Amino acid sequence: MRTAFGPHAGFQAGWAFYIARATAFAANMNLLVASIAWFWRPAQSGAGRIFLLGLVVVLLAAPNVAGTRHGMRSLGILTILKFLPLLALVAVGLAWLEPAVFPIATTPLPDYVSFATAALLVIYAFVGWESAVVPAGEARNPARDMPRALILAMIVVTALYVLVQAVAVAVLPDLAASERALVDVGAVLFGPTGALLLTLAVVVSVGGNLASGMLTAPRLTYALARDGSLPAWFGAVHPRTRTPARSIIFFSVLVFLLAVYGSFIWLAAMSALVRVLIYMACIGAMPRLRRRFGDAPGRFRVPGGWVTAAGAFMVSGLLLVQVRLDAVLVTAVFLLAGAVLYRVVRRGSR
Repeated sequence: MRTAFGPHAGFQAGWAFYIARATAFAANMNLLVASIAWFWRPAQSGAGRIFLLGLVVVLLAAPNVAGTRHGMRSLGILTILKFLPLLALVAVGLAWLEPAVFPIATTPLPDYVSFATAALLVIYAFVGWESAVVPAGEARNPARDMPRALILAMIVVTALYVLVQAVAVAVLPDLAASERALVDVGAVLFGPTGALLLTLAVVVSVGGNLASGMLTAPRLTYALARDGSLPAWFGAVHPRTRTPARSIIFFSVLVFLLAVYGSFIWLAAMSALVRVLIYMACIGAMPRLRRRFGDAPGRFRVPGGWVTAAGAFMVSGLLLVQVRLDAVLVTAVFLLAGAVLYRVVRRGSR
C-alpha cells in the first residue's frame, strides 16, 4: 500500500490490520470463555464472564511481556495439541457419512441475504493467512515459496473445514440448534468423555490462536511507532526483557474492553469487514505494482491475471454489502482515529 499509494495509505493498511487482529482476538476470547462455561457455569454471563476475560488477557500478556521465548514456547505446544482432537473427530466420523445425509437435490437454496451473511462469517474462519508472510524476509526464496505455501495451506485448511463440517452434519442432524457444535458431535461419537475432550480441544485451539495473536498483534503498533507513524510511546521496549511492553499492555486493555462489550458474532463480522477492506485495497494496488515490478526477475504472476483480481474485488464488494451498519460505523471511527493520530505524529515530527 505504501509503495502504490504513499505513506499515509501504508499506515492506514497497518492500522486497519491492527483493528482486524484486535477484534478477532476479542471475538475468540468470547468463544474461549463460552467453551470454559461448559465446566464453570458462572462464566456464561455477568461478573464471572468479565473476571474470566480479564484472567485470560493477563495469562496471555504476562509471558509476552516477560520475553518472546516464553510466548513462542506456549504457542508451539498449543499448536500441536489443537490439531489432534480435530483429526480424531474426522477419522471416526467418516464412518457416519452417506449420501442420504446430504439431500442436495431436495434442499432449497438459501436466499441471497442469508447466504451473503453466512459467507462473511465463513471468511472470518479463513482469515489470518496474511500473517504467514510476516517472516517472509527471513525465507530463502520468498518470491517463489510464499505463494506456493499460502495456496497449499489454504487447500489443506479448506479440506479440514469441509470434513469437520460434513461429519458434524452427519452426526448431528439438528446442527443449527447447537451452541457448541464440536462438543455435541464429540458426545455422540465418544460419549461424555468425548464431549469433555472436544471441549478441551476447543479451549486449546482457541487458546493457541489467542497466544499467536498476543505474540504478533502488539508488534504492529510497535513497528508503526518505530516508523514514526504512531506516538513514540508505543515503540518503547522494556529495559530488562527487551519486549514492546507498552504495546502489549495497550493491546491487552483494548481487546479486554472489546470482548466485554461485544459479542462473538459482532466482533467476528467486524474483523472480517476490516480484512476484506484491506484485501480490496491490496487488489486495487496491483495495477501500479505490476507496472513497477511486472518485469522483475523471479516475479510471481497470479493465474488468470486481471480476471482473478477483478473477480476477487467483486466478491469482496458483495460481502461488504451484508455488513451491519453499526459495525461499519465503529470501523469508520477506528480508522478515523488512526488518521488523526497519524497526522498529529507526522506534524510533530516535522
